[in-house]
Amino acid sequence: MKIAFAADDDNECVQAVVAYLRAEHEVISATVSAVWPSMSKEVAEVVVSGECDYGVLMCWTGTGTAMAANKVRGARAATVSDAWTARGARLWNDANILALSLKRLAPDVAVECVTAFLSETAPDPRGRHHRRAARPLSRLEYRRVVSIVGQ
Repeated sequence: MKIAFAADDDNECVQAVVAYLRAEHEVISATVSAVWPSMSKEVAEVVVSGECDYGVLMCWTGTGTAMAANKVRGARAATVSDAWTARGARLWNDANILALSLKRLAPDVAVECVTAFLSETAPDPRGRHHRRAARPLSRLEYRRVVSIVGQ
């Protein structure tokens, strides 16, 4: 799989995630940038365009990168701190970008999150939660674009 990666700082946690990704996948833009909104936007755009299959973002909390990525239409970034939630973000919420804290996660836990997230290549087709939420979520995104354009 092609994975877009970016982080706003470098530490042992970031290095462990990058090492795992490079060993298992093709990594695009493994950059470290202090400008987290820009790097988040770049990752989201290559994921939404289909140039990359998924994205992984890392910042101090994981929250800011997810918020910035989610501004890109079609991006569905989820901030997680454990493997179960990472897997669920793909399986039940069809997240296409994983956002992680580079300060609060141990390197092995961060790698577990990435592994769990990327192990689910499609949402659970039997998942009633996904089926009920997918269309309304897309409608919210469409309404936001329409209201911005219509102003």
